[in-house]
Amino acid sequence: MPFSFSVIVLSSQLIVPVADKVPNFNITQSCKLDIAATAGLSDRQSLSSCMTDEQKAKQQLAGQWTTFSASSRASCVSQESTGGSPSYASLQTCLQMGQ
Repeated sequence: MPFSFSVIVLSSQLIVPVADKVPNFNITQSCKLDIAATAGLSDRQSLSSCMTDEQKAKQQLAGQWTTFSASSRASCVSQESTGGSPSYASLQTCLQMGQ
């Protein structure tokens, strides 16, 4: 029985996702989807403006990444990667809210 318990404990570490670096999101697609979703609104953001904002957020995240806990990084990346259009700005907000 001790062998089985050891194997379970050791193998469980392999299942935990590790978010050790800022993920790569397709911000072009995300920005296009966001712009399409707000097409009827008067204060529309241009594609280049959206791309610039997302690139800035990614750069900021790269500098701050290790300051966030591994569990927060994994949780927020998972949340941001599920469905919809992932956003670095939204990921940054999620991580900051978790602090």
